[in-house]
Amino acid sequence: MCGIVGYLGDTEAAPVIFESLKRLEYRGYDSYGFATLKNKEFFIKKGEGKISDASIQNLSRGLPGFMGVGHSRWATHGKVSAENSHPHTDCNGDFLVVHNGIIENYQELRKELKVKGHRFRSDTDTEIIPHLIEEYSELGFEDAVKKAVSRLKGRYAIVTLSRESDKIIGVRRGSPLIVGVKNNVKDSSKGSGKGLSKKRKEYFLASDIPAFLKHTSNVMYLDDEEMVVIDRTGRGIKFYSMENGKEIEKRIVNIGWDPGQAEKNGFEHFMLKEIMEQKDTIRMAINQNMEDIERISKDIKNAFGTFFTGCGTAGNVCLAGEYIFSKVAGKHINFIVSSEFPNYHHFMTDKTLLIAISQSGETADLLEAIEAAKKKHVRIISLVNVMGSSLDRKSDHSFLINAGPEKAVASTKAATSQLALVTLLAYACAGKLDEGRRLLIETASKVNDMINPRYEKHIRGLAEKIHSKENMYIIGRSLNYPMALESAIKIQEVSYIHAQGFAGGELKHGPLALIDKGTPCIALVANDEVKNDIISNAVEIKSRGGYIIGVAPENNEVFDYWIKVPDVGNASPIVNIIPIQILAYHLAILRGHDPDYPKNLAKSVTVK
Repeated sequence: MCGIVGYLGDTEAAPVIFESLKRLEYRGYDSYGFATLKNKEFFIKKGEGKISDASIQNLSRGLPGFMGVGHSRWATHGKVSAENSHPHTDCNGDFLVVHNGIIENYQELRKELKVKGHRFRSDTDTEIIPHLIEEYSELGFEDAVKKAVSRLKGRYAIVTLSRESDKIIGVRRGSPLIVGVKNNVKDSSKGSGKGLSKKRKEYFLASDIPAFLKHTSNVMYLDDEEMVVIDRTGRGIKFYSMENGKEIEKRIVNIGWDPGQAEKNGFEHFMLKEIMEQKDTIRMAINQNMEDIERISKDIKNAFGTFFTGCGTAGNVCLAGEYIFSKVAGKHINFIVSSEFPNYHHFMTDKTLLIAISQSGETADLLEAIEAAKKKHVRIISLVNVMGSSLDRKSDHSFLINAGPEKAVASTKAATSQLALVTLLAYACAGKLDEGRRLLIETASKVNDMINPRYEKHIRGLAEKIHSKENMYIIGRSLNYPMALESAIKIQEVSYIHAQGFAGGELKHGPLALIDKGTPCIALVANDEVKNDIISNAVEIKSRGGYIIGVAPENNEVFDYWIKVPDVGNASPIVNIIPIQILAYHLAILRGHDPDYPKNLAKSVTVK
């Protein structure tokens, strides 16, 4: 959820932190805060709303120093206010903390600390952390942090500063925290971190790589129950296990992302840019090692029970995968949404296979599903967009979907990349890998032809007709039923129109009661064995006054508005969801909403 940033270098920290935090705004945009440290004095500024609406000149003025932290908040505990904004300090202002996650036992700790005389200024769970560090400050900064963190329950990433120390300390348990290193030259000097040079370097701490991608693509990953200490005096970095206190060797990984991928590059919004990038990202998704695809497909065929799991959009991709594997490979795979997955642990053995799908690889419910599976010695295969993410590192084998940074909260290019890779695996399971690759290469080519300014203008024309409506429904069958559910998510999350997706055959069991004259209803159609059935369902809706929007390869007399898509057979979920993404974007714009940062939502859901 929240975005956190830390910086230590030879550049004024405030502008670096400001720009880094802007690149993490998709993780939280209720409020923001900054702090720098110079000559044993903290300089702090906070504000409500989006950091992108703030002035870098105003924020940077009065924030001197070459080390500091920043935070972009998605409120969980306490209302949106300046008092609840991070960073938080202890009673005397000696320790300062920014935090992402939830401290589950904060109420009991708060009561304990109040009895001991600690004074609190906010309603957040975060504020107990600097007070706990203060409580144990006689141990020294590092040991005080270790002791304080040992008292915490929950999932979190923490970055903290001490007024009396030239160190930044970060701790991770369940929420992402990544180190970026700039100007490194290979050197095995003890105490400076494996692969780091003795020369002075810049260090970054962040919730996600795009925060510092402009400066470096060299990263070092913290695992759960690990602490990083970055020392300005010696300009060194050390990692420790929180469980046994031992120092840990870490290597530098170059993630290979282009900084330009995390910029808008002339587009007004990231969402539209990322929709348009699907011309390329679908092809990149299937650019995999085919030997790995063949090997994992054999594992899927031989497993005693295979499960898909994911959340939100990734969950809908999983459900589509269940249909695709059934239709293409004759293989039954169970889909269970990640938040419910631990309830199914009774069915799992060491012969079970779990396929986990995620964009960020940091979703809390998904990681808990992984933990539940690992207790039963289940083998984990992941489809994930972020190299080195928690999911990537916890998996027995990972396929990177190669979509590049996705910064809009609403997932678009990651979803179609995931669909492409799931489809490729299904064809491999059927012994038809070459056929699957040809289909998906052809689909990518047709998406390239489909997404153009005239096509977008046509869909905007539809948005202009229906943007004032408050209810919308989407129907699909077979492979496109999951896309009806995904269409509803896209429309809901950026336009705030109440949208619901249904299986076409379920209309007569209740949803038809929702149809009034002029109610927009989208029918997702493919040239497949259920085409006539879904058209019949559209006729049923129209006979009750519904306004029928057909997303289909061919026009039909039942459609009041037709959006043409290519005929790509079993890849129809990929091409059918793209026009809905474009529609959702333009509905949001016409209704005066920011499609990149929908209210109440954040990109990476790292809390349960």
